[in-house]
Order: sequence, then structure tokens, then C-alpha cells
Amino acid sequence: MRPTALVVDVGWVNGLAAIRSLGRAGVPVLALDHRQSALGFRSRYAKPVLCPDPQDEEAFVSFLAELGETLAAPAPVFATHDEPLNAIARAAGSLADRFLYPFPPWEVLSRIQDKREQLAAARRAGIEVPRTEAPASAAEAQAAAEELGYPVLVKPSSTEGFKRRFGRQAFRCETGAEVERAYGEAEEFRPLVQELIPGRDGTLFTLGSYLAADGEALGVFCGRKLRQTPPGVGTCRVGEAVWAEDVVEQGLRLLREVGHVGLSQVEFKRDPRDGELRLMEINPRLWQWHGLATACGVDLPRIAYEDLTGERPAPVSMNGRRRRWAITLQAGERPAVQRPPYVDAVFAADDPKPALVQLARLIRR
Repeated sequence: MRPTALVVDVGWVNGLAAIRSLGRAGVPVLALDHRQSALGFRSRYAKPVLCPDPQDEEAFVSFLAELGETLAAPAPVFATHDEPLNAIARAAGSLADRFLYPFPPWEVLSRIQDKREQLAAARRAGIEVPRTEAPASAAEAQAAAEELGYPVLVKPSSTEGFKRRFGRQAFRCETGAEVERAYGEAEEFRPLVQELIPGRDGTLFTLGSYLAADGEALGVFCGRKLRQTPPGVGTCRVGEAVWAEDVVEQGLRLLREVGHVGLSQVEFKRDPRDGELRLMEINPRLWQWHGLATACGVDLPRIAYEDLTGERPAPVSMNGRRRRWAITLQAGERPAVQRPPYVDAVFAADDPKPALVQLARLIRR
């Protein structure tokens, strides 16, 4: 029997893809979520476990510690969003012998999770970034926006809790009044004011990877977004696998600059004004459309699991398939059917129940 793996926060397609990757490899999977409605609870590849909300960090960590005591061997733990990831990393000292972690220690991860630190590291590594200001007041934010030129983004230095509260990743602002309001609402998240790089969703490129503890890249995927929800500043609705050498090279260089090991996504935007890549963000975890990497031969959850449990796999890169991934059906949106073959984020012939549940929910709405 292979050691059990935990996938934490399985409400949507990120967690569902991780469950399926591990389950298909014969790994026993516990799917943890604080919502009974979590889509990952419907997968045949996992045992559902209702847990405290990670925002109640003390209760969540205590639950993990108790769960860890019931496991026969240390369990790789995959957190799909920042709140559980950070909570687990902060508590790793007390949880250490119960779990295995596809991310660096908190003293490294905490810097990576800070957008200001990400921008500083990119500059040290010689990677272009959007023009960005770090104002200390709403008045300074307005002045920065005037200097940068509208539209601008007001975005958090730390994303933990931001998206859950505001339902978005950043505020797009067209006027000084909008900047003032956005800064006031986001003040506790140490907001940045940043130029909005022009270009459509298709100019957003991703490096997805797993770096072993010694820094070797055991899995490398490259792709780009084709459509976001909402457009401009949102999450991926349609993505495409495509190899871009500069994305891979700069992404790996940046990860090594910040000292990251484990799973991650590095996102860039190709600026149409000069053709250069500019850093958007580092996500030190699995990202929403990592299921496309698996379909292209880079099964990052399985690679991470095998490395953490002592079955270190041979390095692998994307196999050249120019495939697409899509959330075909989504509430409030038109269908996003792609030309076959493509990877649907929810439907799988060997695991149909999540898609049936999603369809029933859409029909009820």
C-alpha cells in the first residue's frame, strides 16, 4: 500500500485534478474541505473528509495534527489555495513528522507569498516587471495612478483572504475615485498600484513545474491562457499547452532566485509594446488548470508525490502536444466548447460523478 496523500481545499477543479492524478496512480487520497458541497468530494478517487475552515487556523491545524496521527506513514499534503497552504506551512514545525511538503519552509514561502518580494526578486534576476508603486496612503495611491496612467490595478501584496473577501484578484481602476475606494477597501492587504500591461488574455503565459529539494526540475510544463473569467483580470477558463523557451528559462531562473522548491506556477504577460515578458505572479502551489499539464505528460501531483515518498522519478518536460483545457460549463457564462480533443476540467469518463453533479447544479440555477 502506497502512503496516503491529502488534497486540501477540493471545492473546484484544481483540487479535483489533483485527486484524479494521484488516484489514477494508485495512491489512496483523502480529500479535505470545509464545505460539504465540494466538487472533489464526488470523485471516486478520494475519501471525503470534512474539516474546519482554514481561516480558523488553530482549529484547522489541530484537525490536521489529529488526522496525521491516524495515518500509517507520513502523508504528502497538497494545498490548492493560499489559505490552507500558508496555514500548513506556518505549522509545519509541529506537524513535521506526520506530513511531507511539496513547498519550501515558511521562512522561504512567506517571502514568495509577498508580491513586493516577488517583484524585487524578479528585478535581481534581470526579469522585467510592470511599473509598480507601493503607496502608504490613499492619497499616495492616487498620485501613483496618475503617474502610471490609467487604467491601473490595485492589488494586494499578500493574496491570503483577498479573493475570498472581494471575489477577485485585483481591482481595475479607471479614475482617482476608484483608486481611493479600492485602496481603502484593500488597505489591510498592503495594496500595490500597478500599470495594466496591454494585451488580451492570450498573452498570459505560465510555467508550471516541480523542483526537487536539490533544485532539479523534475517536471516542466508551459502554456498560455486563452480566456479568463472575468476577462483581463481573472482565472483561467480556457488554456492551451504551448512551449515558449523564454517563459521556461525566466520562470526557472526566478524560482531559483527566490529559493523555491516544490510545486509552482509562474505567470508572465508578453507586453505587445516591446515583446518582452513581464512577471505577473508566482503561485507556489498547484494552479487552476494544472490538469492540462497532466494531459501533456507532466503529471505534477504524481511527480511531487513520488519524489516526496522516495520514488524520485526521471525528469520530464511537456511532450509537445498542443492541447487545450477548458471549463466547458460554468455558471453565468456561455459554454466554452473547444475543438476535440481537449481536456474538460470536470468531465472524465473514468470519474463521471463530479460532472453529473456540476450539470445538475447548473440546471437548478
